[in-house]
Amino acid sequence: MAADMEMFYGLCCFGVIVAVVLVLMWFGFDPPRILGNPDDTELVVPIPEKQMVRVENPFFLELGSRPASVPGGVSIRPSCLEPSVLTCFWGCEVGALQEALLAHQHGATLRSARLFQDALRLRCSYCQTFHVGSEDREELHTQIPADRGVRDFGPPPRGRYPLVAVLTFGDSEDGGSYNIVASVTVVHVPDDKHNIPARILFEYLLTSQGNVHKLMSIFMAADGSEASEPPDPQPGSRPGGQMEGGGGRVDEAVGDCVVCRGAPVNRVLLPCRHACVCDGCMLHFQHCPVCRAFVLESFALTRPGAAAR
Repeated sequence: MAADMEMFYGLCCFGVIVAVVLVLMWFGFDPPRILGNPDDTELVVPIPEKQMVRVENPFFLELGSRPASVPGGVSIRPSCLEPSVLTCFWGCEVGALQEALLAHQHGATLRSARLFQDALRLRCSYCQTFHVGSEDREELHTQIPADRGVRDFGPPPRGRYPLVAVLTFGDSEDGGSYNIVASVTVVHVPDDKHNIPARILFEYLLTSQGNVHKLMSIFMAADGSEASEPPDPQPGSRPGGQMEGGGGRVDEAVGDCVVCRGAPVNRVLLPCRHACVCDGCMLHFQHCPVCRAFVLESFALTRPGAAAR
């Protein structure tokens, strides 16, 4: 009797599983599949290709080598293809910057230092301006004057960014040949209330058409098969480079494919942004080999004409 009941329950469970699978297939959901043979690509759904767009970025900014703090200031190194203006907004309200970026997207093109000052000067603690030549590579030091009495911006979460650095062309005619008209860099500067090291938090590129692109790092697969952020540019390096359609910063591929070890890395997986596989191995995966995130799109790192060279 017990054996008959166990067989009955087993048949019932099997019937339920079959019914669930049929229902899923009826509504267009395929049951999970395991790709046993690496050469069997029929079971893998093709990953959509995201096309890259080559954009010349005339602005570049990185943190300098000196110690940084809100009372002592911070050193930054701008590098520009044309004479430009660097405007530093200390203690800029978070809402003020977001409103300015939104206004740029709705027609109020922020293409000059004066327009940024009109939008942000009254909603920051201190504003300082530098003129940067096309050949200048030295570090600039920006600091809130001691008589302002600003030593910190309060504990997190904060309503102000410690420093917002804006690069614009010195003359509006200088930027006529560039699609990028301004660069906005949000910098964390340590103080007694939030003492983590200085770092760049966000970077935005503003275009003459009213678009705002947020730059995001690509995590490159190093020789040790571990994903890491792309190396920092060398001091004094020129700005410019490639930017894919979503506004990401693209650097040269380094290391070999983490799967086959026989071809260079040439694919960036989205949305995780890991660059870890070659073109051939990309055909066999729907999940990132590094973080196992589902891959929605990918784009190639090879620059136009690279194959011919």
